[in-house]
Amino acid sequence: MDKLSGTVGIVALAAVGLAACALIVCVALAVRLARVRSAQRAVMGEHGAGDLVAHAARLSDAFDDLRVFVDQRAQGLDERLAVAETRLDGAIAHRALVRYDAYGEMSGRQSTSLALLDARRSGVVVSSIHHREQARLYVKILREGHAELELAPEEAEAVAAALAGSAPQPAA
Repeated sequence: MDKLSGTVGIVALAAVGLAACALIVCVALAVRLARVRSAQRAVMGEHGAGDLVAHAARLSDAFDDLRVFVDQRAQGLDERLAVAETRLDGAIAHRALVRYDAYGEMSGRQSTSLALLDARRSGVVVSSIHHREQARLYVKILREGHAELELAPEEAEAVAAALAGSAPQPAA
C-alpha cells in the first residue's frame, strides 16, 4: 500500500482513472457514430453520397413527369368542358307556361302556351287551344328570339316570361 501513496503511485492511479475516462468517452463516441451511420444509410443508401444525388435526381424526374401528366389531364379536362358548354348552350335554359281561356266560353283556363328556349333564345312555343268540342295544338319555332310565324299575345307572353326567368301571374 506504501507504493500507492507515493508520487509514482498517485500518478499511476491518475493514469488509470484517465484511461478509464478515455475508454468511456470512446465507447460513447462509438455508439454515437453507429447511430449517425445508421441514419446516414437510411437517407443515402448503402453506397454513400452518390445515392443522395441520384435520389434527388430521381425525385426531380418524378416531379417533372407528374407535372407533364397533370398538364395533359388539365388540357383534356379543358377540352371536355368546352364541349360540354357548347352542348349546354343547346339545352333548354328558359321555359314558361301561360294558361288562359281562349274563347271565353270555358272556364278553368284550359288553353296553354308553353315556351321552351335555349341560351341563344331559340326553341319552340307549343300552344294547346281548347274549345268546347275540340282541342288544337300549334307549334311555332323561334330562332334567336324571332318567331318564324307571328305569335299570339299569349305565346308572346310565354316567351317574355321564359326570357325573364319567371312564370307569369295568373289572370283573375
